[in-house]
Amino acid sequence: MNSCLAILALLLAAAAALSQGATINRAELRCQCINTESKPFSSKQIANIELIPQGSHCMKMEVIATLKDGNLVCLDLQAKWVKRIIHSIMHRSSNPK
Repeated sequence: MNSCLAILALLLAAAAALSQGATINRAELRCQCINTESKPFSSKQIANIELIPQGSHCMKMEVIATLKDGNLVCLDLQAKWVKRIIHSIMHRSSNPK
């Protein structure tokens, strides 16, 4: 009986030690964009654009622009200028130089 308790305690300690690094990032479990920007702005202000495909975390594709001043802006997928940017990115990725 004592050996059973010792083994159980050892298994619980090992499970606790392994699970300490297993945290869930809540930001990945939902849409990141609550509000979107449809008003066009200069491409010179944009440092990076990230396309996040739809998935189990969010039912719509999201487009997040990182501006040169460090701000993040979610772009409206229905805006024509955003559609052009996405088309350009997709075209560039499918036709590398």
